[in-house]
Amino acid sequence: MINRSAVILKYKEPFVRWINEADPYEDDPGITTENANEDRTVYLITVDDGENIEKWISLNFKTLFENELEDWYTDESLWPKKRHRKIFNEWFDVECHTIIIDTVEDTIEDDET
Repeated sequence: MINRSAVILKYKEPFVRWINEADPYEDDPGITTENANEDRTVYLITVDDGENIEKWISLNFKTLFENELEDWYTDESLWPKKRHRKIFNEWFDVECHTIIIDTVEDTIEDDET
């Protein structure tokens, strides 16, 4: 077990609708909620934050929101102007997992270093 919790955001229908409406290429057949949620980003946080997930989300929802938007479209002009907590809650379900077991006997490396 490692000393981390994991947060995963699952897209709800309003987020998927934004993906399709904001598509600058307009040649995509449309993304469904099911295929948008096939491969999700996992955010590792402290165990204490995982045990107080609502507080942690309140402090970090804007960063999470913008990271998810950027994963779809890097052009910020395509992003919704309103990105407050109420919309975050309408667009995402939050899963928090407080037991993380590392099954690989190798060093965890940061791809960006």
